[in-house]
Amino acid sequence: MRRTAPEGHGPVRFGPPLPEDGLPVLPELSAVLAAAASRGDHEPVGGGRALREAACGYWDRRGLHCDPDRVAAAPGSPALLLALTAALGGDVLVPRPCAAWWAPYARLLGRPAFHVPTPPESGGVPDPYALLETVRRVRAEGGDPRLLVLSVADDPTATVAPPELLHETIEAAQGEGLQLVSDETWRDTLHEPRDTVLLSPAEMVPDRVTVVTDLAGALLPPGWPAAAARFPAGEDGEDLHARVLDVLTALDARVAAPIAAAAAYALGEPEAVTARTAAAVRLHALLAAEAHSAVVAAGALARPPRSGRHLYVDLAPLGPALAAHGVGDAQELEDYLTARLGMPAPGGHRFGDDLEAPRVRLSTGALVAGSDTERAECLTSPTPLELPQVQRALIRLKSVFDDLRDDAQRWEPPR
Repeated sequence: MRRTAPEGHGPVRFGPPLPEDGLPVLPELSAVLAAAASRGDHEPVGGGRALREAACGYWDRRGLHCDPDRVAAAPGSPALLLALTAALGGDVLVPRPCAAWWAPYARLLGRPAFHVPTPPESGGVPDPYALLETVRRVRAEGGDPRLLVLSVADDPTATVAPPELLHETIEAAQGEGLQLVSDETWRDTLHEPRDTVLLSPAEMVPDRVTVVTDLAGALLPPGWPAAAARFPAGEDGEDLHARVLDVLTALDARVAAPIAAAAAYALGEPEAVTARTAAAVRLHALLAAEAHSAVVAAGALARPPRSGRHLYVDLAPLGPALAAHGVGDAQELEDYLTARLGMPAPGGHRFGDDLEAPRVRLSTGALVAGSDTERAECLTSPTPLELPQVQRALIRLKSVFDDLRDDAQRWEPPR
């Protein structure tokens, strides 16, 4: 079995962060943080009672009942995934592609991480038949697959897995005795929430799924690290929760008290937070749709973005043009587009795709340019794509991809 290489092009320290929103901090959040700024301490390991109860309220409103004693908070979801991987043991299965930070935590613990292909229509959830075959082959070679990490609202592909696919994959994973971690960081960023059905794996298999949510997805600024995990009910869930707390204790992974206050406020979803979330999602949905149109018009391939603040682009059809610019793999494509676009364009190899595949993740937050006032205007304008600062960023994006299209046509062999 081919597994994630521990070295090679693109070391972990250059891994891309979560796509940022490019927006000023919500004033009400700033006020809560400022009011708690005099507290120089931190939360207990796993989070204080108020933070855990706020997380329970957040999940209860989404149909996932939980107990505060089955919740753990940490300074970001990477710490939670590291603790879960350490507590569960065994080999790790992840989709291909997957969030850039998933596989490195398995490697850090010396655990093999095996990538499983996703179906053409969406990312984040492995194809069920490919999952079964991967598990069979790993075990045949002496491996011990125990954990499957997936996401129904996906980074990097910005797709939302259809419920029927999720059902089949969960049934396959359950039949093989796998534990599941569902990364639901982007579940509150659906571009068309009324037309998109998002189903959490925890609704299907409540006793084998741990849900992890990083608040940087929709509720907090990315620079304020806070995340929460909801553990399964039952004795196994209780044991897993205890082992995760042991690992978090060893890491001293505690949420700072001012950040915890802001996180609890955001998880309570007062009107100010829900209004900001809705406005930010609307803005980034418009930007993602415009960026998708630009790259597809240039001849590149991309699934229509349905969630998040990003899209995943395959430039294989523009291969001749890229080759003329000296671009032969995803790392070279990352360097080329980052320089031309003036924005981060991490290559697909960061997300577990082949280095040879010319794919990149583009973040819409980079298209929200200007001063704090100008960026705040993007939230309130009825036509944010017509604002001068946004138009300039979109024109640059379109220009770069149009140039690649023209170059590809120039290098096309005569018929």
